[in-house]
Amino acid sequence: MTVHFKKLITDAKVPAIRFHDLRHTCATLLLAEGVHPKIVQERLGHSDISMTLNRYSHVTPNMQRQAADTLDAALILPTQSA
Repeated sequence: MTVHFKKLITDAKVPAIRFHDLRHTCATLLLAEGVHPKIVQERLGHSDISMTLNRYSHVTPNMQRQAADTLDAALILPTQSA
């Protein structure tokens, strides 16, 4: 599997990664798109949600921005219409 994967990476001319890195990418992308963590846990085959959240998900700058925007929207009072 590793030999085939390395050939695919080389042929695609993308930065070298380990096959296992795809699991981290999968978890991060699914969580960033709002997929429930329990679903991500099941897809990765983890028996414990903490493994999924602590080891396989990564915070991206866009996720931080979305969190700040959500908090900002919650704190701003809606303008009253006349």
